[in-house]
Amino acid sequence: MRVLSVVGARPQFVKLAPISAAMTGRADHVVVHTGQHYDELMSDVFFRDLGIPAPDVNLAVGSGKHGAQTGTMLAGLEPVFEEYRPDWVLVYGDTNSTLAAALAAVKLHLPLAHLESGLRSFNRRMPEEHNRVLTDHAADLLLAPTEVAMKHLADEGLGDRSVLVGDVMTDVLYRVRDSAVAGERTAPNGLADGEYYVATIHRPDNTDDAARLDRIVAALAGLDRPVLLLAHPRLVAAAASAGVSLDRGSIVLTSPLAYPELVSAVTRSRGVVTDSGGLQKEAFLLRVPCTTVRPETEWVETVELGWNVLVGDRVEDLAAAVERPRPDATSAAPYGDGQAASRVVDVLLTRGREGR
Repeated sequence: MRVLSVVGARPQFVKLAPISAAMTGRADHVVVHTGQHYDELMSDVFFRDLGIPAPDVNLAVGSGKHGAQTGTMLAGLEPVFEEYRPDWVLVYGDTNSTLAAALAAVKLHLPLAHLESGLRSFNRRMPEEHNRVLTDHAADLLLAPTEVAMKHLADEGLGDRSVLVGDVMTDVLYRVRDSAVAGERTAPNGLADGEYYVATIHRPDNTDDAARLDRIVAALAGLDRPVLLLAHPRLVAAAASAGVSLDRGSIVLTSPLAYPELVSAVTRSRGVVTDSGGLQKEAFLLRVPCTTVRPETEWVETVELGWNVLVGDRVEDLAAAVERPRPDATSAAPYGDGQAASRVVDVLLTRGREGR
């Protein structure tokens, strides 16, 4: 059986790592990289550090507006799909790469499986929300990470196509965490363990409004401990365009970290401030308090269990949320046991033999 994975952005490379390992010896696995994230720190380094084989195809699409980028990917993916004729096209998450691959697959009548199905923010301003909803409704097989995701899919009439497999991010995070703890890594930039925060800000709702971006950066700069701000290219460009200084107050400005270094930095931090979807969950799995600069989250379990606090329009509440006492300990495991990738491959092989 041949499975063709389409990835293009940093979170997808992380999810690809355990899937690629689980495919070994069980299926012919073809990896197509759209090139949505294309610089070394956002792309190449993930393949190297996570032990993922080099992509079989790299479309090298690069950045661009949503429509142009998605259209270029769609045009590039169709001939690749026609060449390989996979038994399954496997797409990951909620990026433009996800949607482009979904459209290409269904128009060529190729079976489509969506990993991380059923997540919903219910915020229709987010491009990612449209990408994930449209992909779920196009897919033949919906691989859900949580019981909450399964409920969303059932509510949308997709229950008969849905399978609960767990979260593959948990698989790779546990592996990388154990390696980081066993290694000799220290806190980055000379910071003291437990005495700094890790921050990432990149979503358009936070970066594209100059006044809001300045308020967020000012709040980070005023926190009671150093803030290791991992400067995503979108943030750097938006700040430069708006005349917002990122290097001020408590902020320690640095480039994005390779995934093992990111896990190590979060593990050693006092807390995380982010608008990322994946980092909220990674912080929870590492049992590090998280503050999310968004009014909603796809990972509602992190909030319900007290490890994540949402800060929406009231940026002035950010400091109190970040500096809050540590949450109560929990043994809850809503994201699975670290074996999701094996279950994904099991389902793909079984459904493939059964004709879906």
